[in-house]
Amino acid sequence: MENKRLRMMINCGIFAAMTAILAQIEIPLPLIPISGQTLAVGITATILGSRYGAMTLVVYMLIGTAGLPVFAGFSGGAHVLVGPTGGYIFGFIAAAFITGLILEKTSFNLTQAIIANIAGMIVTLAFGTIWLKILLDLSWPAALAAGVYPFLVVGVIKALLAAWIGIKVRERLLQARLIQPAVS
Repeated sequence: MENKRLRMMINCGIFAAMTAILAQIEIPLPLIPISGQTLAVGITATILGSRYGAMTLVVYMLIGTAGLPVFAGFSGGAHVLVGPTGGYIFGFIAAAFITGLILEKTSFNLTQAIIANIAGMIVTLAFGTIWLKILLDLSWPAALAAGVYPFLVVGVIKALLAAWIGIKVRERLLQARLIQPAVS
């Protein structure tokens, strides 16, 4: 049992590092950049499931909060969490949990992974938009215009990619016995 747990903890570290790397792929926008972070969140949750997926994103957030430049634009520090992108970063944890949970309650196949990743995208956007509304004292239309609309098309594309990549990689990792099948 300890060996399996250790293996999953190592996987959490690897996927936190992958998230940090993909976060540096970004398209700048006025308030919130489009980055590879959400793609990494979806891939992580699709492969690791709810508990380890969320744990991975907690590790990622803590590393960034400690000051390592793992967030988009090579940023890091607690100030990022209380800035405009903070809600999205907190949302990553919830999104990973929800995405993984949907897959654990249904099945780890491409169709369910697409549904789960779109749900995860919605969770991330909801957290981020609510945070923007509160932080910047925006009206709901302004918060949606800044926090949701610019990300919808790219978000769906990333959800599709995360589902496809996640399922393919998960199958290979299961075959190699580097991850364990999810237990409902």
